[in-house]
Amino acid sequence: MSDAVITPADFDRLRDLRATRPEGIREALRARRRREVLRGDGRLFIVAADHPARGALAVGADPTAMADRYELLGRLAIALSRPGVDGVLGTPDIIDDLAALGLLDDKVVVGSMNRGGLRGAAFEMDDRYTAYDVAAMAAAGIDFAKTLVRVNLADPATAVTLEATAKAVSAAAAARLPIMLEPFMSEWHDGRIVNDLSTEAVVLSVAIASGLGADSSYTWMKLPVVADMERVMAATTMPTLLLGGDPGVHPDETFAAWESALALPGVRGLTVGRTLLYPPDGDVAAAVDTAAALVHRDAED
Repeated sequence: MSDAVITPADFDRLRDLRATRPEGIREALRARRRREVLRGDGRLFIVAADHPARGALAVGADPTAMADRYELLGRLAIALSRPGVDGVLGTPDIIDDLAALGLLDDKVVVGSMNRGGLRGAAFEMDDRYTAYDVAAMAAAGIDFAKTLVRVNLADPATAVTLEATAKAVSAAAAARLPIMLEPFMSEWHDGRIVNDLSTEAVVLSVAIASGLGADSSYTWMKLPVVADMERVMAATTMPTLLLGGDPGVHPDETFAAWESALALPGVRGLTVGRTLLYPPDGDVAAAVDTAAALVHRDAED
């Protein structure tokens, strides 16, 4: 595909490939034109689409906004076609669809290891990894790994999560595969898990996540934009991508917060999903272009 428009015929071919020649998906992944993770200005703008696999389909007031896979793929096609978008983050089902549609050439592909602890489940803190593993990513030519690391000091399941993450970090380093950790200090509140977004909690989560694994040389951080980001970034020497967070009703305020945080030492770029794929005004291209300009602010037109 040469443009951002996915046609019904493209989806027909995708469904047929999955049903009759599934090996073609792996072939498409291996045949895609790859790039260096960092190039040019050394910054990254990654569009995230790993929400459905963790049961997070809501955007704003719409509880099933991301349920339509065809609409999601169409929005991703638009985003990936825009200048300044370096790559995409997704679970295998999303990455396989995009590869089969020919949308991953010259893009950094970030494989989400996902989380087993689904939102609202009694087992929510059991964050065993349920999608990619390091060996599969290395075999498929995935460029980057991503994990979620929720630390709940009152829940014993956290110990298993930390152990699994440490093993993933060690394996990624051995495979020379960059891996971004998305840490949070989390607590149970009225039967649901809530992430603590205070500056102190984010700093603590960074300290804990930074020490995971036998080799930190390929570890990156993926961190939320919170108050006093200077203190947060002073807590790590690891390259960091900012987490875009959930969409809000005041996108200008969101963009301003990103712009300020992107100027801090150690911040290498931005990873955003629903905020840009489902903007309040529906204009995916405009939202993506605004964010890309913030990340690649020194790039020539």
